[in-house]
Amino acid sequence: MLKQIEGSFAVAEAVALCRPEVICAYPITPQTHIVEHLSELVRQGEIGNCQYLNVDSEFSAMGVAIGASATGARTYTATSSQGLLFMAEAVHNAAGLGLPIVMTIGNRAIGAPINIWNDHSDSMALRDAGWIQVHAESNQEAVDLHIQAFRLAEHLSVPVMVCEDGFILTHAVERVDMPEAAQVDAYLPPFEPVQLLDPDEPVTIGAMVGPEAFAEVRYLSHHKQLQAIDVIPELADEFAEIFGRQSGGLVQGYRLEDADTVIVALGSVIGTIKDVVDDMRADGLTAGALKITTFRPFPLLAVREALEGKKCVVVLEKSLEVGLGGIVASDVRMALRGLTTTPVYTVIAGLGGRPITKASLDRVFRQAIAEEIEDPHFLDLDWALVDRELARAKERRRSGPIAENILRQRGLVGGRPH
Repeated sequence: MLKQIEGSFAVAEAVALCRPEVICAYPITPQTHIVEHLSELVRQGEIGNCQYLNVDSEFSAMGVAIGASATGARTYTATSSQGLLFMAEAVHNAAGLGLPIVMTIGNRAIGAPINIWNDHSDSMALRDAGWIQVHAESNQEAVDLHIQAFRLAEHLSVPVMVCEDGFILTHAVERVDMPEAAQVDAYLPPFEPVQLLDPDEPVTIGAMVGPEAFAEVRYLSHHKQLQAIDVIPELADEFAEIFGRQSGGLVQGYRLEDADTVIVALGSVIGTIKDVVDDMRADGLTAGALKITTFRPFPLLAVREALEGKKCVVVLEKSLEVGLGGIVASDVRMALRGLTTTPVYTVIAGLGGRPITKASLDRVFRQAIAEEIEDPHFLDLDWALVDRELARAKERRRSGPIAENILRQRGLVGGRPH
């Protein structure tokens, strides 16, 4: 059913159709509308046998999710930014215990300085926690990925993060083809837990494991991720059969067949990149795009097959591995190891919600084609502003807080820089 709806509400209604039995929630911008709407649906009795728990922190939310999932309940939660970091210990525990929890990440920058706008710093910080991690390009895909996430999590008994760009998707109102309950029921069977805390058959979940067995336990978590590489495309194909549209999967190419230059990215920026690719094609440049939907496990073979033989690869990413450069670019280079003729350029963009414009993308992609780009490249960085702050720090020991100085130079707060 076509519906004009805010992204957060669409996700909440998709989650409700999956019939979770426990929802544990703590609000943090920009995911708050998701859990607020779910609370309304629970109160109205539209989710069935579902217990909604307001908790006192994000750490408590994941603690409740772990307990609920371990007792055999289909379990859901959502968070963003600092909230995800606050629950980090429990996030690792959920994966280590093999619990099929589904969690939405409304991607948002991590402070300090405080910033509530979108980039991918939060989910990237926990990319190696053992959760499957998928990224939505649009609100339609966000809806579809949540339905697939419950199926995937419960099939492999592994937790899944569904990442969608904060505000850009969560607060955008657009047309979404909302699934019917009968379609979801046909795709998502009742939850049958692999492991279960049951007083009649007592077991220990989360026992102490010493050096004699820890490596084997960790390897088996890794093995589940490798299994997901095969399972994810199968579930995406089955989804297409029932819902009538292709969504999810490992990677998706756009005008790749004859492309010499390929731009790789995650999330909503792919839409803008596709427009730039079309413009470059109109100018005679054979450009294409590769969207990585499944970031963990990283689809090394699929990326390699998509990029092999290309003359230039540009990885655009909304995160920064401080002291090195690009997180996604490092994984892409690993996928292409041995293919020494394919240069891979890193472009850091959109940090803290900075707009990523078609004009800026067109310029940097053309620079990469001409091999006139530094690596990593920081899109639209104000180098004059940076140089002034570096000079101030060199001249004065007590040069003051960097963030405030930058804001003063921008004229966004009063007074002179320190």
